[in-house]
Amino acid sequence: MYKKIDNSKSFVQAEKDILEFWNEKHIVEKNFQLNKDGEYFTFYDGPPTANGKPHVGHVLTRVIKDLIPRYKVMRGYKVLRKAGWDTHGLPVELEMEKKLGISGKQQIEEYGVEKFIKGCKESVFSYSSMWKDMSERLAFWVDMDNPYVTYHNDYIESVWWALKQMWDKGLLYKGHKVVPYCPRCGTALSSHEVAQGYKDVKENTAFTKFRVKGEENKYILAWTTTPWTLPSNVALAVNKNYDYVEVLNNGEYLILAKKLLRVLDGEYEIVKEFKGEEILGLEYEQLFNFYTPKEKAFYVVHGDFVTLSDGTGIVHLAPAYGEDDSIVCKKYGLPLINLVDGEGKFIDCVEPWKGLFVKKADPKILEYMKEKGILYKSEKFTHSYPHCWRCDTPLLYYPRDSWFVKMTSLRDKLLENNNKVNWYPDNIRTGRFGKFLENVVDWGISRDRYWGTPLPIWECECGHRECIGSIEELKKKGINVPDNIELHKPYIDNVKLSCPHCGKEMSRTGEVIDCWFDSGSMPFAQYHYPFENKEIFETNFPAQFISEAVDQTRGWFYTLMAISTALFDTNPFENCIVLGHVLDKHGLKMSKHKGNVVDPFEVLDKVGADACRWHFYTASAPWLPTRFSVEDVEETQRKFISTLWNVYSFYVLYAELDKFNPLKYKDFVSSNVMDKWIISKLNTLIKDVEENMDEYNINQAALAIEDFVDELSNWYVRRNRSRFWSETLTDDKIGAYVTLYKVLTTLCLVAAPFIPFVTEEIYKNLVKSLDNDAPESVHLCKWPEYDETLINKELEREMEEAYRIVKLGRSARNSANIKNRQPLSSMSASSKSLPEYYGDIIKEELNIKEVIFGADLSKYVNYDIKPNLPVLGKAYGRYIPVIRKELGAMDQMELAQKIQSGESVVVKTGDAEIELNSENLLVTMKGLEGFAFAGEGTMGVVLDTTITEELKEEGNLREILSKVQNMRKESGFEVADKIKLYVAGNELLENIMNKFEDVIKKETLSTEVHYNEEREYTECKINGEDFKIAVEVVK
Repeated sequence: MYKKIDNSKSFVQAEKDILEFWNEKHIVEKNFQLNKDGEYFTFYDGPPTANGKPHVGHVLTRVIKDLIPRYKVMRGYKVLRKAGWDTHGLPVELEMEKKLGISGKQQIEEYGVEKFIKGCKESVFSYSSMWKDMSERLAFWVDMDNPYVTYHNDYIESVWWALKQMWDKGLLYKGHKVVPYCPRCGTALSSHEVAQGYKDVKENTAFTKFRVKGEENKYILAWTTTPWTLPSNVALAVNKNYDYVEVLNNGEYLILAKKLLRVLDGEYEIVKEFKGEEILGLEYEQLFNFYTPKEKAFYVVHGDFVTLSDGTGIVHLAPAYGEDDSIVCKKYGLPLINLVDGEGKFIDCVEPWKGLFVKKADPKILEYMKEKGILYKSEKFTHSYPHCWRCDTPLLYYPRDSWFVKMTSLRDKLLENNNKVNWYPDNIRTGRFGKFLENVVDWGISRDRYWGTPLPIWECECGHRECIGSIEELKKKGINVPDNIELHKPYIDNVKLSCPHCGKEMSRTGEVIDCWFDSGSMPFAQYHYPFENKEIFETNFPAQFISEAVDQTRGWFYTLMAISTALFDTNPFENCIVLGHVLDKHGLKMSKHKGNVVDPFEVLDKVGADACRWHFYTASAPWLPTRFSVEDVEETQRKFISTLWNVYSFYVLYAELDKFNPLKYKDFVSSNVMDKWIISKLNTLIKDVEENMDEYNINQAALAIEDFVDELSNWYVRRNRSRFWSETLTDDKIGAYVTLYKVLTTLCLVAAPFIPFVTEEIYKNLVKSLDNDAPESVHLCKWPEYDETLINKELEREMEEAYRIVKLGRSARNSANIKNRQPLSSMSASSKSLPEYYGDIIKEELNIKEVIFGADLSKYVNYDIKPNLPVLGKAYGRYIPVIRKELGAMDQMELAQKIQSGESVVVKTGDAEIELNSENLLVTMKGLEGFAFAGEGTMGVVLDTTITEELKEEGNLREILSKVQNMRKESGFEVADKIKLYVAGNELLENIMNKFEDVIKKETLSTEVHYNEEREYTECKINGEDFKIAVEVVK
C-alpha cells in the first residue's frame, strides 16, 4: 500500500527525485494553468541582471517571492508569474570592457560601437543557466521559458511609448544642471542611483583663508572636504541669522561662526561680534588665478544650507560642482568656473595639476596652499561620499546638459500613491521611502553611454525637437527606416527625421536612458503594452504583490512608483514586502573582503531547498537581518523538517504493518480526547495560517506550522504511540490511524507553499498512492477549508495547560538530575484543577504517582529576590537598603510570579517612587531539600524527589525495558518481531525481572526470559548496576 521509507536517502537526494517527477509530469506548467476562470492575483518579478552570478541574498528574495503566489494559487486565484531579465546599462558595459581588456568611452569608440553593442547583447545571459538552476532547485516557480527581456525591440518600444507620454505631458525636458557624474563611466547618474553608492571615506579637509579685499591681514575662514573644488570658487556663503566673530589668532584676523571657535588652534581674542547679515557683500581676493571670470564674483552671500554642525559656519561655493552651490550662485548671478574635463581631470589652464584626476590632486593642492600661506590647517575627516554604484569610482558633481523627468511636479501625487501601498514593515512608507519622495528631485534619465534603450528624441539645428513613441511613428516620420530596424545604437543613430519646420534633417540626441527606467516600466512593457495585450495589462495593474531587498527603495520600488504616477496617476503595487540583509553566522555583513560569503549552491547541495526556505521564513521577520550559514540551515532542518518526517515515518511504519487503508474509514469519527484535540488544533492552524498569509505575515504563519508540528510529534504522537502498538484493530486504534492520517495529509496542504519538496513526497505516498482520482501533485490541490465546528478552544486551553505542566515537570526533573524513567511519588502544581483525564496524562508523562492541583508552593520553595545592583545601583544607589527592606516585606511567591510574568511593582522611598521589574531585580527560586521546582510566569510545579525502595525498584524496571527496546532496534529487528530475552550477572536486577516478568514480556514482545545461561551477552549499566543482556529473534 505505502512505499517503504528509505531513511538512508538524504533530503537533498529526495528533492532531486521530486524535481525529476515535476519535470516528467509537467507539474509546474500545470500549476500555471490552474484557475483559468479565477480572479487574477498579480505578482511582479523584479528583473535580475543575468550577467552577474546569483548570491545568497537572491535565495531570500526567491523564497519570499515564490511563497505568496503558491498560496494564492491554492486559494483559487489565477496568478501570472512572468520572469524577466534586466539586460541594459553600465553593469553589462563594464563586464564587456573587462572582457575586451579596454577601459573608458574613448577605447570603446576605437574598438567600434557596433561590435561593442553586439558583444553586450551576447554577454547578458552569461550566468542565466546558473540563475535558472538556482531557481529550479529552490522551487521558485516563474515562467522562465517566456520571460520579458529589456533589450527586446517590443520592450524598448513600450518604453518609448512611456517617454512619449511624459513628453506630451510636459514632464520630459533638457536642462543644464550640476548633476552626479561618474568620470570613469563618463555619464551622469540619477538621484536614486547615487543613493545606492554612498561609502564612508576618510579624507583631508581644508580650512582655507580667503583674504578680505583691501586688508593685509584679515581673512574669511572657510572649510571644505573637497580641496579640488577650490580653484573654481566664486563666492562664500554664510547664514545671515547666525552669530559670527572676528578674532585675533596667531597674529591674523579671522572671521568665522561664533559657535565653531573650537576649530581654532592656539589662543584667540574676540575682536568683534556680529550677525552674518552684516558681512553679506563683503569682497575677498580670488584664491587661485587659473581662470578669472568677467562677471562680478568673490564676495559673501547668504545660504540657507549653511549649518553649524562642522567646519567654520562659512561654506566655499563652486557652482560647477555642487547642486546647492549652483542654485544659490544662479540666484546671485554669479559665474560658473569649470576647470575639470569629462574624465574628472584638471584642464590645461590649471597648470600645476593639469591632466591629474581631481581626487588624486587633493594632497598636492593642500601642499601648494600651505606654501602660499592660504591654508590655515588640514585635518582628516570621515564623511559619507557617493561612489558609482557599479564601478565604485568616487562621483563628482559636474555641470552637464541632461534630460530630466520633472518628478518635482509630481511630489504630492507620489506621496498620495505611496500612502495607498501596504508596506511590510509600515515604517518604510513614512520613513525610508516616504522621506525619499518628500525630497524628490527631477530624475536625470539620460546616460552618455552605449548599451541601453536609446532616448527617442530627435533634434534639428533650427531648435525643433520630436519625441518618437512607436516604431510605426518612427517609420512614418523617419527617412528610409529599415523594416526590421533594431532600436539600439548605432543602428538607431542612422535614422534621420525630416524637420516639419525647416525641412532639414533631424538627428537623434546621442544618449541612452537610465536602465532603471527599463525595469520600472516592466508592468506594461513586459506585455508590449499598449501595442498588444491591452486587456491582460489593464486587468493585472496594479500588482497585488512585489518583494525585493531594502536597497530597492531607492531603486526598483522608486522607478515603478515614479513611472506609474507619471503615466497612470496611481500606485503600481498594493503590497510590498521589503527584505532585510542576509548576514553570516556571526551576524556580520557578508563580503568577499572578509571571506565570509556563503555560496547558495553549497548550502543547497549540503542541506537542500526546503530547509533553506524554512530558515528564511522562520529565522526572523522578512524585513529584519537574517543570519545564514550551513549550520543555521542544518539546525532548521533538524528542528522542523526532520520532526515532520519522523511523524510521517511513524505513521507509514505502523499503517503498512496493519495494511491500514484510511479511505475505508472516511466517515469514522473518533471519540478519543487526544484525537479531538489535535483535530481542533489542525483547524485552528488552517485558520491562523490563512489569516496571517492574507496579511502577508509570513513569519507568523510559518511559526504557527512549526509549533503545530512540535506539538504533533512531542505531544500527540508521543502520548498515543501505544494505541498503534495494539495487536488488534480496535475502534481506538482506527481512531488513532484516521486522525493521524487526516492531520498529515491536511498539514501537507498547509505547508506545501512553504516547503514544496517534502510535502510533495508525503502527499505522493499518503494520498496519491491510495487514490488514483486525487490530483497528481500536492501543488495542484486546493487550500484546505477549516471547520469551525471542530474547533474547541476550551479543549485546546486545557491541553495546553497540561502540556505546560509536563514541560515544567521535565524541567524540574532535569534540575534535580533525575531521569524520567525513575518514578516519583508526587507533584504539586499551582495551576487550578484540570479534568481527571489530564491528571492521568500528566502522571503518565512525568512518571509520578500523584498530582496535586492548586497547591501552595511557598512551603516547598526558597525565594531569593534582590536588587540587580549594576542596574538599580546607578540611579538609586542610596535607596538600596530601603528597597531590600520593602521587598522582604512582600509575599515572596506572589512577587516572584509577578516579576517573572513581566509585571512590575512600585516601591515608595519617601521622596521617590521606584518601579521594580525583571530588568532591575534578580529572582531565584529553588526547591527546598527533597523537592525540585520549576516555574514560568504564574505557573509553577514542585516534585517530591524522595525515592523509596519501591520507587527505586520500579525505576530499575523501566531502565531495563528501555535497554531491551534499544537492543531490539540496534539489532535491526522489525517492530512486530517476537524475541527471546537472556539476562545474567546481577542478582538484584534479576529479582526485579522475575517479579515483573509478565510486564517485561508484554512490553518487549518476549516469548521467553532466560536467566544466567551460558552464551554471549552485551554488558551494560542499569542505574549504575552491571548487567548482562542478550536478545534473539524468534524464527
